[in-house]
Amino acid sequence: MIGQLRHQPPQPGGADDLVIACPPLRSQVNLARIVRLAGCCGVREMIVTGQTRIDPKIARDALEQVRIHRHRSLLPVLLKWRRRGYPLVGLEQTTQSVPLPQFRFPRPCLLVVGHERLGVEPEILRELDAAVEIPVFGRPSSYNVATATAIAVYEYCRQGM
Repeated sequence: MIGQLRHQPPQPGGADDLVIACPPLRSQVNLARIVRLAGCCGVREMIVTGQTRIDPKIARDALEQVRIHRHRSLLPVLLKWRRRGYPLVGLEQTTQSVPLPQFRFPRPCLLVVGHERLGVEPEILRELDAAVEIPVFGRPSSYNVATATAIAVYEYCRQGM
């Protein structure tokens, strides 16, 4: 028998040297899920664009843990972070993207996620240092943005263990 269930204290490490950047997303639920993921994985900073609201019922305690930088447009902010020493890695299916199981994340890193329907914008794609994609084994041909971000950030954390 397993015994009594309880929540474990946070683990050391995680993704405290990762920044997640989001374009304007169609769904406030997706953005709130990404913020909650960031909190769970120890991400300290996120960049968000657009007028979306973060639902505190979904994001929960992560709103107290993750610093949210709000901007009108993404590209100028990404270039500033790159000058600070954060390589730009896009989570996108491209002809040059590397499958996630073969990709070694740089540390520190800025992970750029794409819009739910449009993906990562072409002008941002041109500036990326790398693109990583998550293999899909059925249909549809891509994961939901919040799900894909969770898979990628978990892999980032796993690689740092």
